[in-house]
Amino acid sequence: MHVITKKRLEQFAKIHPNCRNALETWYRIVKNNNFNSFAELKNYFPSADMVGKFTMFDIGGNKVRLIASIHFNRRKIYIRHVLTHKEYDKGKWKE
Repeated sequence: MHVITKKRLEQFAKIHPNCRNALETWYRIVKNNNFNSFAELKNYFPSADMVGKFTMFDIGGNKVRLIASIHFNRRKIYIRHVLTHKEYDKGKWKE
């Protein structure tokens, strides 16, 4: 899959360095696989959920919420937000 953009992961990891390894692992998995459907993606990320048009990933033992828009037909993952669980719970990402 083509991830757009890795820069969001790097920016989050600068602020939260304890999450860097978990984010790098997530990135490697999605970069090295071509998921054809959400069901196939769930084989790798069992805690992933669909919320409207977005896919939510719990990363690093539920410390990080990664919100993405996935276009399986084009093999693209657009990272919309990378948030701490506390930031996610505030719900500002929905705006």
